[in-house]
Amino acid sequence: MAKETKEKVEKLEREYNVPLRKEFLKVPKYKRAKKAVTALKQFLSKHMKCDTIKVGPEINKAIWKRGIKYPPHHVKVKAIKTEENVVLVEVVGVEYVVKKKTEAQEKSKLEQAAEKLGMKAPKSKDAKAPEEKKVESKAEEAKEKEKPSEEVKKVEKEELKEIKKEPAKEEKVAEAKKDEEKHSPKAPHKDQDMTKHKENQ
Repeated sequence: MAKETKEKVEKLEREYNVPLRKEFLKVPKYKRAKKAVTALKQFLSKHMKCDTIKVGPEINKAIWKRGIKYPPHHVKVKAIKTEENVVLVEVVGVEYVVKKKTEAQEKSKLEQAAEKLGMKAPKSKDAKAPEEKKVESKAEEAKEKEKPSEEVKKVEKEELKEIKKEPAKEEKVAEAKKDEEKHSPKAPHKDQDMTKHKENQ
């Protein structure tokens, strides 16, 4: 019989005209609307004797309507304290709408990723291990396919050896040019007479 007759806990509903100006004047202009929202929450936690407060979308829009610098000085709100000890706040005349999670939101990120990849989502921690191994094995197979064959590697090595030999040849040519310059007479400085240089030759 006790199960049939459930005790109904009455919801506590109150309307307040919340003063925001006193609080948001304590911060710089570019933080005022944020401070107004926190002031609203502090006011309601004090008066409704509850720590968890959920602000509705309409009251949020009312506070942010004129931008971050100029929130309203007072806001008339309706606060409802639920059985779960949560206060729902909304503008007077508007009901607080509780958003329900859709199926996509309820699914875990792992399940969503598995759906995108076309795989079955694991249901428990034990089921995760075989699927992870499958993914790893697929990744290893892809790497093996990408690896070049041994013949291609040999050709690449030979090309690298040739490239290394070419700079050595260029260095020898550069040294030969330097030797030639040393043995040939130097050109005179632009301030010197050309006649002295011609006599030396």
